Amino acid sequence: MTAMDNLLFITWNPDLFAFHLGGFGVRWYSLCWCFALLAAYVLVQRLYRQQHIADKLFDPLFFYCFVGILVGARLGHCLFYEPGYFLAHPLEMILPMRQTANGWTFTGYAGLASHGGTIGLMLALWLYVRKTKLNIMRVLDNIAIATPASAMFIRLGNLMNSEIIGKPTDVPWAFVFERVDMLPRHPGQLYEAICYFVFLIAGYVLYHKYPQKVGTGFYFGFCLTTIFTARFFIEYTKEVQEAWEAAMPINMGQILSIPFVLLGAYCMAGGKLCRKLGEPR
Repeated sequence: MTAMDNLLFITWNPDLFAFHLGGFGVRWYSLCWCFALLAAYVLVQRLYRQQHIADKLFDPLFFYCFVGILVGARLGHCLFYEPGYFLAHPLEMILPMRQTANGWTFTGYAGLASHGGTIGLMLALWLYVRKTKLNIMRVLDNIAIATPASAMFIRLGNLMNSEIIGKPTDVPWAFVFERVDMLPRHPGQLYEAICYFVFLIAGYVLYHKYPQKVGTGFYFGFCLTTIFTARFFIEYTKEVQEAWEAAMPINMGQILSIPFVLLGAYCMAGGKLCRKLGEPR
């Protein structure tokens, strides 16, 4: 690669830490997760108030979502991508630490899978509606309208971490992730973040045009279909996360996306189960 070639690409090597408080550093990745949770909190609270749902029914929602997403995303990464290691080291699934030759070392949760987080969120919302007696399709639709905002911030966190990198490419917007290597690569994280921003705007436009569809599962289906269809195709630009995926015709992220796309299409079409669980029209 010549010096002139380098000018065509974006050199990417940001500091891992957004700021420090004394000896404690706050990583960009952690900050992006905070923004993701805050965005979801603010947007869903606004939707609840627009739909005249009592604040006391909203208050426990954040706890259920936070726990469900974190536990699901962590277990999803451990069981979908590194089952051999984590089944042999089960404590490391739940502790933000890793056992090394020098003893236990704090690593944070270095591995979270969006598919697992989605499953965890759906289970958490099922528990939430059992407690609050709200209609499950209304809750799913409201969460789904806000979800792309959270997904966007999480992918921006991956970008700041220089992780989930793309395959080598010569496109002029390629990123050179200096912490990885000096090859220009697809910024797959940025592709996803841009898609999720577009889906967020589209979802809100649809919501304001068709508010009566909240409670039918339509917006839940729209969210699943758009996000995981985009994820499926963007995976073609990414490096595989684990070496064993290299021999597969499609990778694990794509395999896990297919059921969510099918479920989303079913919900958007107003499937029988959605009509049964949805609010009476």
